[in-house]
Amino acid sequence: GIFMQLMFSLKIFRLLHFFSISRKISRTSRTEVKQKMEDKRPQFGNRFLTESNNVFEHNAWDNVVWDEEQEKEALEKVKANSINLVSQEMFEKYENEAGDYWDSFYTIHQNRFFKDRHWLFTEFPELAPPTLTDAMEASNIDEDSSESNSTILTAKETVLKIGDTTNTNDDKEKTKFSLNTAREINNEPKSDSAQIDKASSSLANDLKTKEPEVCYEEGSNDTITGDKGEGDVYPGEKAHMRILEVGCGVGNTVFPVLQTNNDPGVFVYCCDFSNTAIDIVKEHADYDPERCHAFYCDITDMSAPLPFPENSLDVIVMIFVLSATHPHKMQEAMNRLARHLKPGGKIMFRDYGRYDMAQLRFKNGKCLSDNFYVRGDGTRVYFFTQEELRDLFTKAGLVEEQNLIDRRLQVNRGRQIKMYRVWVQCKYRKPLT
Repeated sequence: GIFMQLMFSLKIFRLLHFFSISRKISRTSRTEVKQKMEDKRPQFGNRFLTESNNVFEHNAWDNVVWDEEQEKEALEKVKANSINLVSQEMFEKYENEAGDYWDSFYTIHQNRFFKDRHWLFTEFPELAPPTLTDAMEASNIDEDSSESNSTILTAKETVLKIGDTTNTNDDKEKTKFSLNTAREINNEPKSDSAQIDKASSSLANDLKTKEPEVCYEEGSNDTITGDKGEGDVYPGEKAHMRILEVGCGVGNTVFPVLQTNNDPGVFVYCCDFSNTAIDIVKEHADYDPERCHAFYCDITDMSAPLPFPENSLDVIVMIFVLSATHPHKMQEAMNRLARHLKPGGKIMFRDYGRYDMAQLRFKNGKCLSDNFYVRGDGTRVYFFTQEELRDLFTKAGLVEEQNLIDRRLQVNRGRQIKMYRVWVQCKYRKPLT
Protein backbone atom coordinates (compact mmCIF):
# COMPACT_ATOMS: atom_id res chain seq x y z
CA GLY A 1 0.00 0.00 0.00
CA ILE A 2 2.79 2.45 0.85
CA PHE A 3 4.57 1.60 -2.42
CA MET A 4 1.41 2.31 -4.44
CA GLN A 5 0.93 5.63 -2.64
CA LEU A 6 4.51 6.62 -3.45
CA MET A 7 4.05 5.70 -7.11
CA PHE A 8 0.81 7.69 -7.25
CA SER A 9 2.52 10.71 -5.65
CA LEU A 10 5.36 10.46 -8.15
CA LYS A 11 2.91 10.47 -11.06
CA ILE A 12 1.15 13.52 -9.65
CA PHE A 13 4.51 15.29 -9.27
CA ARG A 14 5.48 14.51 -12.86
CA LEU A 15 2.14 15.77 -14.16
CA LEU A 16 2.45 19.02 -12.22
CA HIS A 17 6.02 19.44 -13.46
CA PHE A 18 4.91 18.79 -17.04
CA PHE A 19 2.09 21.36 -16.84
CA SER A 20 4.47 23.89 -15.29
CA ILE A 21 6.92 23.52 -18.18
CA SER A 22 4.08 23.63 -20.73
CA ARG A 23 2.82 26.91 -19.33
CA LYS A 24 6.28 28.45 -19.51
CA ILE A 25 6.76 27.34 -23.11
CA SER A 26 3.32 28.60 -24.08
CA ARG A 27 4.45 32.11 -23.17
CA THR A 28 7.23 31.95 -25.69
CA SER A 29 6.98 31.06 -29.36
CA ARG A 30 8.71 27.94 -30.62
CA THR A 31 10.99 30.13 -32.68
CA GLU A 32 12.13 32.00 -29.57
CA VAL A 33 12.73 28.76 -27.67
CA LYS A 34 14.78 27.41 -30.54
CA GLN A 35 16.67 30.69 -30.77
CA LYS A 36 17.61 30.55 -27.09
CA MET A 37 18.85 26.99 -27.50
CA GLU A 38 20.87 27.89 -30.55
CA ASP A 39 22.27 30.98 -28.83
CA LYS A 40 24.05 28.69 -26.39
CA ARG A 41 26.22 27.33 -29.18
CA PRO A 42 29.71 28.73 -28.61
CA GLN A 43 31.83 30.09 -31.42
CA PHE A 44 33.82 27.24 -32.86
CA GLY A 45 37.27 26.69 -31.39
CA ASN A 46 36.16 26.28 -27.77
CA ARG A 47 36.06 22.50 -27.26
CA PHE A 48 39.41 20.77 -27.53
CA LEU A 49 40.22 17.08 -27.51
CA THR A 50 43.20 16.71 -25.17
CA GLU A 51 42.86 13.01 -24.40
CA SER A 52 42.19 10.62 -27.29
CA ASN A 53 40.39 8.25 -24.94
CA ASN A 54 37.71 10.92 -24.39
CA VAL A 55 36.83 11.26 -28.09
CA PHE A 56 33.31 9.84 -27.70
CA GLU A 57 32.34 11.96 -24.70
CA HIS A 58 30.97 14.72 -26.98
CA ASN A 59 29.45 14.87 -30.46
CA ALA A 60 32.11 17.23 -31.83
CA TRP A 61 35.59 18.60 -31.13
CA ASP A 62 37.04 21.85 -32.46
CA ASN A 63 40.38 22.74 -34.04
CA VAL A 64 41.47 19.12 -34.35
CA VAL A 65 45.11 18.99 -35.42
CA TRP A 66 45.95 16.58 -38.22
CA ASP A 67 49.27 14.75 -38.09
CA GLU A 68 51.43 14.07 -41.14
CA GLU A 69 50.05 10.56 -41.52
CA GLN A 70 46.46 11.80 -41.66
CA GLU A 71 47.35 14.50 -44.19
CA LYS A 72 49.14 11.94 -46.34
CA GLU A 73 46.21 9.54 -46.15
CA ALA A 74 43.78 12.29 -47.22
CA LEU A 75 45.99 13.25 -50.16
CA GLU A 76 46.16 9.62 -51.31
CA LYS A 77 42.36 9.32 -51.17
CA VAL A 78 41.98 12.45 -53.32
CA LYS A 79 44.48 11.15 -55.84
CA ALA A 80 42.63 7.85 -56.00
CA ASN A 81 39.17 9.36 -56.54
CA SER A 82 40.51 11.77 -59.19
CA ILE A 83 42.09 9.22 -61.55
CA ASN A 84 39.12 8.89 -63.89
CA LEU A 85 37.50 12.23 -64.68
CA VAL A 86 33.92 12.75 -65.83
CA SER A 87 33.68 12.81 -69.65
CA GLN A 88 33.74 16.20 -71.38
CA GLU A 89 30.17 15.63 -72.58
CA MET A 90 28.89 15.04 -69.04
CA PHE A 91 31.05 17.89 -67.72
CA GLU A 92 29.26 20.30 -70.06
CA LYS A 93 25.88 18.77 -69.22
CA TYR A 94 26.40 19.36 -65.49
CA GLU A 95 27.47 22.94 -66.23
CA ASN A 96 24.67 23.80 -68.65
CA GLU A 97 21.93 22.15 -66.60
CA ALA A 98 23.18 23.08 -63.13
CA GLY A 99 19.99 24.98 -62.32
CA ASP A 100 17.85 22.00 -63.31
CA TYR A 101 19.72 19.72 -60.94
CA TRP A 102 19.18 22.14 -58.06
CA ASP A 103 15.50 22.44 -59.01
CA SER A 104 15.22 18.66 -58.74
CA PHE A 105 17.01 18.75 -55.38
CA TYR A 106 14.55 21.25 -53.89
CA THR A 107 11.55 19.60 -55.52
CA ILE A 108 12.44 16.41 -53.65
CA HIS A 109 13.56 17.88 -50.32
CA GLN A 110 11.49 21.10 -50.19
CA ASN A 111 12.37 22.83 -46.88
CA ARG A 112 13.17 19.64 -44.95
CA PHE A 113 16.84 19.15 -45.82
CA PHE A 114 18.59 22.05 -44.05
CA LYS A 115 18.08 23.49 -40.57
CA ASP A 116 17.76 27.21 -39.88
CA ARG A 117 21.23 28.66 -39.37
CA HIS A 118 20.85 30.50 -36.08
CA TRP A 119 24.54 29.75 -35.44
CA LEU A 120 25.37 32.45 -38.00
CA PHE A 121 24.89 35.14 -35.36
CA THR A 122 27.67 33.57 -33.31
CA GLU A 123 30.15 33.17 -36.16
CA PHE A 124 29.07 36.37 -37.93
CA PRO A 125 27.81 38.82 -35.28
CA GLU A 126 27.58 41.48 -38.01
CA LEU A 127 24.27 39.84 -38.97
CA ALA A 128 22.81 40.27 -35.50
CA PRO A 129 21.27 43.50 -34.19
CA PRO A 130 24.09 45.89 -33.17
CA THR A 131 24.69 47.25 -29.70
CA LEU A 132 23.79 50.40 -27.86
CA THR A 133 27.49 50.96 -27.19
CA ASP A 134 27.95 51.81 -30.86
CA ALA A 135 25.15 54.35 -30.61
CA MET A 136 26.65 55.98 -27.55
CA GLU A 137 30.10 56.21 -29.11
CA ALA A 138 28.67 57.67 -32.30
CA SER A 139 26.81 60.24 -30.20
CA ASN A 140 29.98 61.39 -28.36
CA ILE A 141 28.74 60.11 -25.00
CA ASP A 142 31.52 59.24 -22.58
CA GLU A 143 32.09 55.55 -21.96
CA ASP A 144 31.75 56.15 -18.22
CA SER A 145 28.20 57.40 -18.68
CA SER A 146 27.04 54.53 -20.88
CA GLU A 147 25.77 51.28 -19.44
CA SER A 148 27.88 48.21 -19.99
CA ASN A 149 25.00 46.06 -21.24
CA SER A 150 24.24 46.30 -24.95
CA THR A 151 20.94 46.36 -26.82
CA ILE A 152 19.81 46.08 -30.39
CA LEU A 153 20.03 49.62 -31.70
CA THR A 154 22.91 51.58 -33.21
CA ALA A 155 23.32 55.26 -33.92
CA LYS A 156 22.83 54.46 -37.56
CA GLU A 157 19.50 52.78 -36.84
CA THR A 158 18.48 55.65 -34.58
CA VAL A 159 19.05 58.22 -37.31
CA LEU A 160 16.91 56.23 -39.70
CA LYS A 161 14.14 55.93 -37.13
CA ILE A 162 14.24 59.72 -36.88
CA GLY A 163 13.89 59.88 -40.65
CA ASP A 164 13.27 63.17 -42.40
CA THR A 165 11.27 64.86 -39.64
CA THR A 166 11.79 68.53 -38.92
CA ASN A 167 10.79 68.75 -35.27
CA THR A 168 13.78 68.26 -32.99
CA ASN A 169 11.65 67.39 -29.96
CA ASP A 170 9.83 64.70 -31.95
CA ASP A 171 13.21 63.36 -33.05
CA LYS A 172 14.40 63.11 -29.46
CA GLU A 173 11.25 61.33 -28.33
CA LYS A 174 11.45 58.83 -31.17
CA THR A 175 15.08 58.11 -30.37
CA LYS A 176 14.36 57.75 -26.65
CA PHE A 177 11.50 55.36 -27.39
CA SER A 178 13.66 53.27 -29.72
CA LEU A 179 16.56 52.94 -27.28
CA ASN A 180 14.36 51.95 -24.34
CA THR A 181 12.25 49.60 -26.47
CA ALA A 182 15.50 47.91 -27.50
CA ARG A 183 16.43 47.44 -23.86
CA GLU A 184 13.04 45.95 -23.03
CA ILE A 185 13.44 43.38 -25.80
CA ASN A 186 16.75 42.31 -24.28
CA ASN A 187 15.28 42.38 -20.74
CA GLU A 188 17.74 45.09 -19.73
CA PRO A 189 17.21 48.21 -17.60
CA LYS A 190 16.20 51.35 -19.43
CA SER A 191 18.84 53.97 -20.06
CA ASP A 192 19.02 57.14 -18.03
CA SER A 193 16.63 59.74 -19.48
CA ALA A 194 19.25 62.52 -19.55
CA GLN A 195 21.70 60.22 -21.24
CA ILE A 196 19.26 59.35 -24.00
CA ASP A 197 18.27 63.00 -24.38
CA LYS A 198 21.90 63.78 -25.05
CA ALA A 199 22.24 60.94 -27.58
CA SER A 200 19.02 61.78 -29.41
CA SER A 201 19.78 65.50 -29.52
CA SER A 202 23.20 64.84 -30.98
CA LEU A 203 21.84 62.49 -33.61
CA ALA A 204 18.98 64.79 -34.53
CA ASN A 205 21.31 67.78 -34.92
CA ASP A 206 23.67 65.72 -37.05
CA LEU A 207 20.76 64.81 -39.28
CA LYS A 208 19.79 68.47 -39.74
CA THR A 209 23.28 69.78 -40.47
CA LYS A 210 25.02 66.96 -42.29
CA GLU A 211 24.73 66.75 -46.05
CA PRO A 212 23.26 63.43 -47.23
CA GLU A 213 25.87 60.90 -48.29
CA VAL A 214 26.02 60.15 -51.99
CA CYS A 215 27.60 56.97 -53.34
CA TYR A 216 28.16 57.04 -57.07
CA GLU A 217 28.33 53.84 -59.03
CA GLU A 218 31.41 53.25 -61.07
CA GLY A 219 30.59 53.81 -64.71
CA SER A 220 26.93 54.50 -64.00
CA ASN A 221 24.55 57.40 -63.42
CA ASP A 222 22.73 55.59 -60.61
CA THR A 223 23.14 57.06 -57.15
CA ILE A 224 22.00 56.24 -53.66
CA THR A 225 20.96 59.45 -51.94
CA GLY A 226 18.33 60.81 -49.61
CA ASP A 227 16.50 62.18 -52.66
CA LYS A 228 15.99 59.48 -55.27
CA GLY A 229 15.61 60.14 -58.97
CA GLU A 230 13.10 58.26 -61.09
CA GLY A 231 15.76 55.83 -62.25
CA ASP A 232 16.85 55.00 -58.72
CA VAL A 233 13.74 53.16 -57.55
CA TYR A 234 14.52 49.59 -56.45
CA PRO A 235 13.39 47.20 -53.69
CA GLY A 236 14.85 48.16 -50.34
CA GLU A 237 16.08 51.56 -51.52
CA LYS A 238 14.91 53.26 -48.30
CA ALA A 239 16.53 50.70 -45.98
CA HIS A 240 19.54 51.77 -43.93
CA MET A 241 21.01 48.29 -43.95
CA ARG A 242 20.92 45.99 -46.97
CA ILE A 243 21.95 42.35 -46.83
CA LEU A 244 22.27 40.01 -49.80
CA GLU A 245 22.39 36.25 -49.39
CA VAL A 246 23.79 34.47 -52.42
CA GLY A 247 22.50 30.92 -52.72
CA CYS A 248 19.66 31.33 -50.25
CA GLY A 249 18.12 27.92 -50.81
CA VAL A 250 14.78 27.77 -49.03
CA GLY A 251 15.56 30.56 -46.56
CA ASN A 252 17.48 28.88 -43.74
CA THR A 253 19.59 32.02 -43.36
CA VAL A 254 17.15 34.64 -44.62
CA PHE A 255 14.36 34.05 -42.13
CA PRO A 256 16.54 33.80 -39.00
CA VAL A 257 18.14 37.11 -40.05
CA LEU A 258 14.74 38.75 -40.53
CA GLN A 259 13.37 37.33 -37.27
CA THR A 260 16.40 38.47 -35.30
CA ASN A 261 16.63 41.90 -36.91
CA ASN A 262 13.07 43.09 -36.37
CA ASP A 263 14.06 46.61 -37.41
CA PRO A 264 12.06 47.55 -40.54
CA GLY A 265 15.12 49.45 -41.74
CA VAL A 266 16.93 46.16 -42.43
CA PHE A 267 16.22 44.78 -45.91
CA VAL A 268 17.34 41.35 -47.12
CA TYR A 269 17.82 40.34 -50.74
CA CYS A 270 18.20 36.65 -51.45
CA CYS A 271 18.91 34.84 -54.69
CA ASP A 272 19.37 31.27 -55.78
CA PHE A 273 20.22 29.25 -58.86
CA SER A 274 16.98 27.30 -58.40
CA ASN A 275 13.58 28.73 -59.30
CA THR A 276 12.03 26.04 -57.12
CA ALA A 277 13.97 27.25 -54.07
CA ILE A 278 12.90 30.86 -54.70
CA ASP A 279 9.26 29.78 -54.97
CA ILE A 280 9.55 28.01 -51.60
CA VAL A 281 11.04 31.15 -50.01
CA LYS A 282 8.21 33.32 -51.33
CA GLU A 283 5.61 30.87 -50.02
CA HIS A 284 7.07 31.00 -46.50
CA ALA A 285 4.74 32.49 -43.88
CA ASP A 286 7.42 35.02 -42.84
CA TYR A 287 8.19 36.26 -46.34
CA ASP A 288 7.38 39.97 -46.48
CA PRO A 289 8.11 41.91 -49.71
CA GLU A 290 8.44 45.04 -47.57
CA ARG A 291 11.51 43.53 -45.88
CA CYS A 292 12.77 40.91 -48.31
CA HIS A 293 13.22 40.44 -52.05
CA ALA A 294 13.84 36.92 -53.37
CA PHE A 295 14.91 36.47 -56.97
CA TYR A 296 16.43 33.91 -59.31
CA CYS A 297 20.04 34.54 -60.27
CA ASP A 298 23.05 32.69 -61.61
CA ILE A 299 25.88 34.70 -60.06
CA THR A 300 28.32 33.41 -62.69
CA ASP A 301 26.20 34.96 -65.46
CA MET A 302 27.54 38.48 -65.82
CA SER A 303 24.52 39.54 -67.90
CA ALA A 304 22.01 38.51 -65.20
CA PRO A 305 20.27 41.65 -63.85
CA LEU A 306 20.51 42.50 -60.16
CA PRO A 307 17.72 44.42 -58.37
CA PHE A 308 20.05 46.92 -56.69
CA PRO A 309 22.80 49.30 -57.87
CA GLU A 310 26.50 49.04 -57.19
CA ASN A 311 27.84 50.34 -53.86
CA SER A 312 24.51 49.63 -52.18
CA LEU A 313 25.01 46.51 -50.00
CA ASP A 314 26.23 46.47 -46.41
CA VAL A 315 26.69 42.69 -46.15
CA ILE A 316 26.86 39.79 -48.59
CA VAL A 317 26.40 36.31 -47.14
CA MET A 318 27.81 33.29 -48.97
CA ILE A 319 27.31 30.04 -47.07
CA PHE A 320 28.21 26.82 -48.92
CA VAL A 321 27.33 28.35 -52.29
CA LEU A 322 30.47 29.37 -54.19
CA SER A 323 31.62 25.73 -54.10
CA ALA A 324 28.66 24.83 -56.33
CA THR A 325 29.95 26.96 -59.22
CA HIS A 326 32.54 26.32 -61.92
CA PRO A 327 36.02 27.20 -60.54
CA HIS A 328 36.90 29.17 -63.69
CA LYS A 329 33.88 31.45 -63.15
CA MET A 330 34.44 32.22 -59.48
CA GLN A 331 36.72 35.24 -59.85
CA GLU A 332 34.46 37.13 -62.22
CA ALA A 333 31.46 36.45 -59.99
CA MET A 334 33.37 37.67 -56.92
CA ASN A 335 34.49 40.83 -58.74
CA ARG A 336 30.88 41.67 -59.56
CA LEU A 337 29.66 41.04 -56.03
CA ALA A 338 32.43 43.22 -54.61
CA ARG A 339 31.35 46.11 -56.84
CA HIS A 340 27.89 46.01 -55.25
CA LEU A 341 29.24 46.33 -51.70
CA LYS A 342 29.25 49.76 -50.12
CA PRO A 343 32.69 51.04 -49.11
CA GLY A 344 33.18 49.40 -45.73
CA GLY A 345 30.73 46.61 -46.59
CA LYS A 346 31.68 42.99 -45.91
CA ILE A 347 31.35 39.51 -47.38
CA MET A 348 30.65 36.75 -44.86
CA PHE A 349 31.81 33.42 -46.28
CA ARG A 350 31.80 29.78 -45.20
CA ASP A 351 32.37 26.77 -47.44
CA TYR A 352 34.00 23.38 -47.84
CA GLY A 353 37.72 23.06 -47.15
CA ARG A 354 40.29 20.82 -48.83
CA TYR A 355 40.20 17.21 -47.57
CA ASP A 356 36.82 17.53 -45.91
CA MET A 357 35.18 14.19 -45.23
CA ALA A 358 32.78 14.80 -48.14
CA GLN A 359 35.71 15.07 -50.58
CA LEU A 360 37.39 11.92 -49.32
CA ARG A 361 34.18 9.91 -49.68
CA PHE A 362 33.75 10.51 -53.42
CA LYS A 363 34.18 7.43 -55.57
CA ASN A 364 36.45 7.34 -58.59
CA GLY A 365 34.66 8.69 -61.69
CA LYS A 366 32.89 11.55 -59.90
CA CYS A 367 35.70 14.09 -60.28
CA LEU A 368 35.09 16.93 -62.76
CA SER A 369 38.50 18.59 -62.35
CA ASP A 370 41.00 19.20 -59.55
CA ASN A 371 39.07 19.20 -56.24
CA PHE A 372 35.77 19.67 -58.11
CA TYR A 373 33.20 16.85 -58.00
CA VAL A 374 29.65 15.94 -58.97
CA ARG A 375 27.31 14.33 -56.48
CA GLY A 376 24.92 11.54 -57.28
CA ASP A 377 22.06 14.03 -57.72
CA GLY A 378 23.99 16.06 -60.32
CA THR A 379 24.86 19.00 -58.04
CA ARG A 380 28.53 19.98 -57.84
CA VAL A 381 30.97 20.90 -55.10
CA TYR A 382 34.48 22.37 -54.93
CA PHE A 383 36.83 22.12 -51.94
CA PHE A 384 38.84 25.26 -51.15
CA THR A 385 42.14 26.11 -49.51
CA GLN A 386 42.67 29.30 -47.51
CA GLU A 387 45.19 30.51 -50.07
CA GLU A 388 42.77 30.09 -52.98
CA LEU A 389 40.13 32.12 -51.20
CA ARG A 390 42.60 34.79 -50.13
CA ASP A 391 43.64 35.18 -53.76
CA LEU A 392 40.02 35.25 -54.92
CA PHE A 393 38.88 37.96 -52.50
CA THR A 394 41.95 40.18 -52.70
CA LYS A 395 41.89 40.18 -56.50
CA ALA A 396 38.32 41.49 -56.16
CA GLY A 397 39.76 44.46 -54.24
CA LEU A 398 38.69 43.31 -50.76
CA VAL A 399 40.66 43.46 -47.51
CA GLU A 400 41.01 40.39 -45.31
CA GLU A 401 39.53 40.46 -41.81
CA GLN A 402 39.28 36.72 -41.27
CA ASN A 403 40.43 33.62 -43.12
CA LEU A 404 40.61 30.50 -41.03
CA ILE A 405 40.23 26.75 -41.20
CA ASP A 406 37.62 25.07 -39.04
CA ARG A 407 38.82 21.50 -38.55
CA ARG A 408 36.17 19.71 -36.60
CA LEU A 409 35.91 16.11 -35.48
CA GLN A 410 32.32 14.92 -35.39
CA VAL A 411 31.57 11.56 -33.83
CA ASN A 412 28.69 9.10 -33.85
CA ARG A 413 28.82 7.90 -30.29
CA GLY A 414 26.34 5.10 -30.91
CA ARG A 415 28.26 3.59 -33.83
CA GLN A 416 31.69 4.74 -32.57
CA ILE A 417 32.46 6.50 -35.88
CA LYS A 418 34.82 9.48 -36.35
CA MET A 419 34.12 12.04 -39.11
CA TYR A 420 36.67 14.75 -39.88
CA ARG A 421 35.12 17.93 -41.28
CA VAL A 422 37.08 20.79 -42.82
CA TRP A 423 35.47 24.17 -43.53
CA VAL A 424 36.89 27.57 -44.41
CA GLN A 425 35.41 30.71 -42.87
CA CYS A 426 36.22 34.21 -44.14
CA LYS A 427 35.34 37.87 -43.73
CA TYR A 428 36.51 40.36 -46.35
CA ARG A 429 35.83 44.09 -46.38
CA LYS A 430 35.60 46.65 -49.15
CA PRO A 431 37.99 49.54 -48.48
CA LEU A 432 36.51 52.96 -47.74
CA THR A 433 38.55 54.53 -50.52
